[in-house]
Amino acid sequence: MGSVFTGFAVIALAVFVGWLAGRTGVVGPEARPILARLTFSVLAPFLLFSVLATADVRALFSVLLPVSALAAVAMMLVFGLVAMLVWRRDLARTVVGSLASGYVNGNNFGIPIAVYMLGDAAYSAPIVLLQLLLFAPVALAILGARVEGRTSAVQIVRGTFTNPIIVGSLAGVAVAVAGIELPPIVLEPVELLGHAAVPLMLISFGLSLNGRRMLAAGSGRREVLLASTLKLVAMPAVAWLLGRFVFGLDDTALYAVTVLAALPTAQNVFNFAQRYDTAEIVARDTVFITTIGCLPVLLALALLLG
Repeated sequence: MGSVFTGFAVIALAVFVGWLAGRTGVVGPEARPILARLTFSVLAPFLLFSVLATADVRALFSVLLPVSALAAVAMMLVFGLVAMLVWRRDLARTVVGSLASGYVNGNNFGIPIAVYMLGDAAYSAPIVLLQLLLFAPVALAILGARVEGRTSAVQIVRGTFTNPIIVGSLAGVAVAVAGIELPPIVLEPVELLGHAAVPLMLISFGLSLNGRRMLAAGSGRREVLLASTLKLVAMPAVAWLLGRFVFGLDDTALYAVTVLAALPTAQNVFNFAQRYDTAEIVARDTVFITTIGCLPVLLALALLLG
């Protein structure tokens, strides 16, 4: 578990650097939207392409995929129903909160967790695929339609499939499925740009913490607490129940799918919220709370199931 703590330390340092840069005035408030556009439109697509293009296709479509999908969708539906029917939130804000409840950090957090807790980085591949090819396109299509005013089906489809995140993901899966082995002269420059995405996302997240109190009244505290509870407690429990009693997974696969379900909310959710200027504080606070809170959950799972 020492390497898992190292992963936490790496994330914490990047976030702290961002907070300190904002606090000391090294960068001003104009830096956050610039970093958000840079990571969303340029760097993240390179990262997602390189991850998916080099993935094992058998791992991408493993038995873990339906369990992860059902557990995540269940959390998103619960949040969506409460937010829209009880709290009367608008659709765009509900989408961000739903993503915060079930969209896990399967990349820069999930990969080291898969390596050090499960023994194989390939375990995180199915959930990365699920999120990038299903959850992200649907969420971004809704946000684009609601925030940017796309009304026709043609506009929605065009906006979705010209989205840089989706383009990078689809291209990466196409390369993996086709069995194309990219030469180093192509892959290494792509990976270099992609590797810049994660630290910049985390620094941007740190900038957002400057001058804003966590769980402040009027900032969506109820939504944050609901999303965090669904993500850290309900989602791994549902994944375990589905894997154990519905899909009959063996002990190793059951442990893997439960650990993956306990991962914190993905930084991408904050990135999406920033890009569409919707529920940014809800996304930020949920990412922060679940990143801190997942550590005791993962330790408990290691003791109980590992």
